[in-house]
Amino acid sequence: MYWNSQFLRSIQLKRNEIPFFNRYPFHLPCVKNLDELHFHPKVTFLVGENGMGKSTLLEAVAVALGFNPEGGSLNFHFSTYDSHSPLGDYLKLIKGVDKPGDGFFLRAESFYNVASNIEEMDREGLGRRVIDSFGGVSLHEQSHGEAFFATFLHRFGGNGIYILDEPEAALSPLRQMSMLTRIHDLVQNNSQFIIATHSPIIMAYPDAKIFEFTDTGIIESKLEETNHYKMMKQFFDDKNRMLHHLLDE
Repeated sequence: MYWNSQFLRSIQLKRNEIPFFNRYPFHLPCVKNLDELHFHPKVTFLVGENGMGKSTLLEAVAVALGFNPEGGSLNFHFSTYDSHSPLGDYLKLIKGVDKPGDGFFLRAESFYNVASNIEEMDREGLGRRVIDSFGGVSLHEQSHGEAFFATFLHRFGGNGIYILDEPEAALSPLRQMSMLTRIHDLVQNNSQFIIATHSPIIMAYPDAKIFEFTDTGIIESKLEETNHYKMMKQFFDDKNRMLHHLLDE
């Protein structure tokens, strides 16, 4: 029953409809070797090195769900630069029986555009101020990290699906730990998260599913098995040796 009630159970690639696999984004190993990806009913992490396609696949999932490619909730329809890939058109979504009451697509690289769009909508004065759902203070008048955290804290209301692309980009380690607490509160309130991240702190959320993107495709992994965790552990276990290796000429 719990499995059926999660909002997004899995995605399937419509392989027979793809015209070519030798061009972006279909040449990426995470797409080229994809058949179906099953999500955790609570939290799923997409991790891996730069260029492996995490953000591309996450964006495609968000677009297929109806979110603006640049981020926001389902009622955000602005566009500052049309750069998203067509991958979302080739994904089949396998959903649960319940529909989310809330949702948000947050991506670090275009959050400024979301903040600007909120101010534009509020200047039009068509009803309740949008910024009130984000804590009431202009996101442009806060630091990047404060604006990010205000969104987690105030805008995410629970009973929703939340797609996050590298949320740690603006957050200190302490704020990343606070984010774990907020994620847990929302999970307890019937929410589902799909998060692309480089942060071992964030991906430490218990009972989550971790998919590591590699140059051969996607593999399910444990935190301690990911390259991110092993690299950070190696660095802090023997910082001087690592620095000597990196800086020695």
